Amino acid sequence: MKTTSDQIIHAKWIITCEAKDEVLENHALVIQHQKIIDILPSPDASKQYSATKEEHYDSHAICPGFINTHTHVPMNYFRGLADDLALMNWLQNHIWPAEKKWLGEEFVFDASLFAMAEMIRSGTTSFNDMFFYMPSTAKATEIAGLRGHISMHVISFETKWAKDAEEEFAKAEAFYQEYKNSPLVSITVAAHSMYTVTDDKYLLRLNDIAEKYHLQMNMHVQEPRTEMDILLKRTGRRPLAHLAHLGLLNPRLIAVHMLHADENDLDLLEKHKPNVVHCPESNMKLASGLCPVTELLARGVNVALGTDGAASNNDLDMLGEMRTAAFLAKHSTQNPESLSAYEALQMATLNGAKALNVHHERGSLKKGKLADFIAINMDEIETLPTYHPISHIVYAAGRHQVTDVWVGGKKLLDNRKLTTLDEAELKAKAKAWGDKINQ
Repeated sequence: MKTTSDQIIHAKWIITCEAKDEVLENHALVIQHQKIIDILPSPDASKQYSATKEEHYDSHAICPGFINTHTHVPMNYFRGLADDLALMNWLQNHIWPAEKKWLGEEFVFDASLFAMAEMIRSGTTSFNDMFFYMPSTAKATEIAGLRGHISMHVISFETKWAKDAEEEFAKAEAFYQEYKNSPLVSITVAAHSMYTVTDDKYLLRLNDIAEKYHLQMNMHVQEPRTEMDILLKRTGRRPLAHLAHLGLLNPRLIAVHMLHADENDLDLLEKHKPNVVHCPESNMKLASGLCPVTELLARGVNVALGTDGAASNNDLDMLGEMRTAAFLAKHSTQNPESLSAYEALQMATLNGAKALNVHHERGSLKKGKLADFIAINMDEIETLPTYHPISHIVYAAGRHQVTDVWVGGKKLLDNRKLTTLDEAELKAKAKAWGDKINQ
């Protein structure tokens, strides 16, 4: 007698990200109650299981959905507003003034939905966001059907969101209480950076909240070179060393960017094992510096991948980010064996889940894990002939080849069509906001 299931998804290739270079040919995922209950050869799946829905992807590779481990999703509406500038010039003279003028609940909600459509269309199923007006992004997340890790965000100076850090903490607590039980929204804490959160008591207070609620803590760490000078002058320590001094350097920390690392920094990272998020395209575009990814991986540090915001990238394309990360690692070390295609894919999937402390349920395809996965059509001019699908996904495929996206077994993208969002409405709102901002 056959076991009943909700769905059976057959594919030419299934890439599990559970074992190095593991590619299962002509296999099927069996899904029940939002989870994967079996992975087995397609003929066996048809014999052992009956399903309400059965689909065949005969020219596709199926892999875990991408986890974009560092985003500022509402910044999509600022894409292309200010380009070809150094980081602090870009922030202080262009982005922060634009945020002061335009940010609000409606802007953040509309821009978040727009960004989520872009993420879905390029294979992202989970993202980790740091921005203001968190309830607006959370509301958009639930509508889109993605999994969003959204931070209780603190910065020391006045913004449209809050007049000071105290008001931010109050709003952060209210946000946590509202969304702590959401099936799609997970809460993190975030300090923008040590050059914008200038009082250590706020960093320690955020850490206390993270410990109290068992949350991950995000922070931009050693992104601009000037951050080293600022912290040395204020504390006598480099940023990473100061985090260690405060007791904040631990596996709960998600250290974003992590550039300009010296030998002492590398030793601290190896010892304390925080998570590092590599954002290669944003870092290259802003000429901010280089994250020593190859050295960090060799030292056993978990390195995930993020796009950063679309205002500094200028997209939310994790396929492109993987390719750039791999090429940059090879170029910077002058070693073509640095950061293999599989390692890049793992950074965009399982390593992101580890950074967010959800690797027990996401980041790879395995019995018992959530059915968050994507289908990439390899039967395209760009990816034929296909000798090794992992190689082609990282080095050759484009985001237009992502045809279908599932979160918890629910399709968010069906043969390139969004199922939870109205594409025409999203475009119309983006154009309307663009007209306002451009004036």
